Parts: sequence; C-alpha cells; structure tokens
Amino acid sequence: MFKKVLISDDLGSINQGILAVLKNLEIKLIDQVQYCDAAYLKIKKGILDASPFQLFITDLSFVEDHKKQKFPSGESLVIALKKEHPTLKIIIYSVEDRLQKVRTLIQKHNADGYVCKGRKGLIELEKAIDDIYNNKPYLSDQVKEALSPKVDLEIDDYDIELMNLLSTGLSQDEISLHLKNKNISPCSLSSVEKRLNKLRVQFEANNAIHLVTIAKDLGLI
Repeated sequence: MFKKVLISDDLGSINQGILAVLKNLEIKLIDQVQYCDAAYLKIKKGILDASPFQLFITDLSFVEDHKKQKFPSGESLVIALKKEHPTLKIIIYSVEDRLQKVRTLIQKHNADGYVCKGRKGLIELEKAIDDIYNNKPYLSDQVKEALSPKVDLEIDDYDIELMNLLSTGLSQDEISLHLKNKNISPCSLSSVEKRLNKLRVQFEANNAIHLVTIAKDLGLI
C-alpha cells in the first residue's frame, strides 16, 4: 500500500473524511493542504528531500480568496504535476461529473483515478486507492461512460462552450456576440454556424434541440 499521501481540498471537513479512509488503509504518512500552490510546493519538497509523495488526492475547484495562486484549480495543478512527475499517482475527488471533463483529465492529462463526491464517495475512494496502488485505473460508476467509444469524439472546450450556450436558448447570432464579448475565438457568425453544423453531424442530431439533448445525455454539458 502507499506509504506517503497528500490531500488537497479547501474544505477541512472533506479532508477529514479522506483522512479517515487513509487511516483505515493503515497509511501512516499523510499530509493535508487547502491550496493548490501549497500542494505543489509540498510535492516538490518531498522529492528534494528524497521522501516523495506516492499518491496525491485533490479536488478540482477551490474557492478564491485573498491569496493569489499560481495554480487556481485542481485541474491546472494535475496537468502540471503529471507533466513534471508522471509517476506520481493522482486521484481526483470532485463533485464535477461532466464526462468530457473526466475524459480529458484521464485520457489527455493522465490522471489515475476519478471519484465523484457523494453518499458513496468515501467508499469508492477507498476502492480507488487500492486499485490504483495495483496499477488499475478507477472511475466512479456515474462517470465510467467518459471512456466509452460513444463519447470518443473530436470535440474540445470551444465545442462544449457552444453547446452550453445553445442549451440556454441563445440564437447563433447571440452566441457569436457572446463569444466576441468574452474574447473567445473564432467568434464570427459563420464560424459558429459551421462548428454547430459539424457537431450536429458528429452527434447525428436532427436539429439544435436534439444536439443539446444528446450532449446532456452524454454528460458533456
């Protein structure tokens, strides 16, 4: 079993729950932080001291406060750590259950496990830790479809944003204006029309409403 684990969550009550799970697994060396930057520094220090953390458990969202952070989210921290220390095992423990987000973190950024917070979250977390120690990936049941071939589509964050805006009832003209105001490119009406048409073809959607329904069913928005 892992010997040294770091927990990062800005809610102390969540940290205490994870701590109880780790103690139940008889993991002796456990550290806790409430900021992503603090987690990054502790992981770096562990490596320099020749006593590296073997497992990192982190939330994705952290409430902003007066402290300016280099890593404002768990996602940005996971991306950096996996690039710099690919052998570090990382479990994401989050309320976020959008399949596209999970798929990106697992397939593109090489997170080792994804556990959804909830009534069974801590039970699943214990199972995830055991599986990942044995080099088996772990995903909570509600997000396992993230790795299904049916969501293996060439879509990116821009596409997700378009479908999110479409789901709010905005017209293509309004979506174009929204993107322009947010400095998101491409933002021209023709670009929006072409991308939405492409998405309708990819998802085999009959119209915009059908596209939004499919995206919601797949957990993309």
